[in-house]
Amino acid sequence: MALRTYHSIYPQLGAGCYVDESSIIVGDVILEDDASIWPLVAARGDVNKIRIGQRSNVQDGSVLHVTRKSPQNPDGFPLIIGDDVTVGHKCMLHGCTLGNRILVGMGAIIMDGVVVEDDVFIGAGTLVPPNKRLESGYLYVGNPMQKKRPLNASERAFLKQSAVNYVNLKNEYLSQG
Repeated sequence: MALRTYHSIYPQLGAGCYVDESSIIVGDVILEDDASIWPLVAARGDVNKIRIGQRSNVQDGSVLHVTRKSPQNPDGFPLIIGDDVTVGHKCMLHGCTLGNRILVGMGAIIMDGVVVEDDVFIGAGTLVPPNKRLESGYLYVGNPMQKKRPLNASERAFLKQSAVNYVNLKNEYLSQG
């Protein structure tokens, strides 16, 4: 695993986590139990913190970063990912907060100060501009993003199932030694 310190802060992994050896995890990054980081992910907790919740997964080629603290923004923008979140391939998450049971579609970009409430589906290629709030229970798509429609029961169930699928897959990888 490519875990690296930054100013003597080393990433922390909960029980049963999987981090692909081609990924880079730097500094103040905490992965909760059963989280998974897939190939070529870069997570840089250097100028602020990154937290990734239980059973959440970040897929191939995604970039996770933060915004430094400043006089204009004393807390900066950490990156907080809740539980049971699926971050699709090649996503960019920068200084945003994601609740629980969220699916971020492939190639989506979520910018500084964004708050995504629980149970949200963000479509592939969606751009979420800074400081937006995405309301629970909806599908968001587009560039810039638009609230498209409420999620149906099947889509809501899939949010949790996607996380379960990745927990099972990371367990297979871990069992291979």
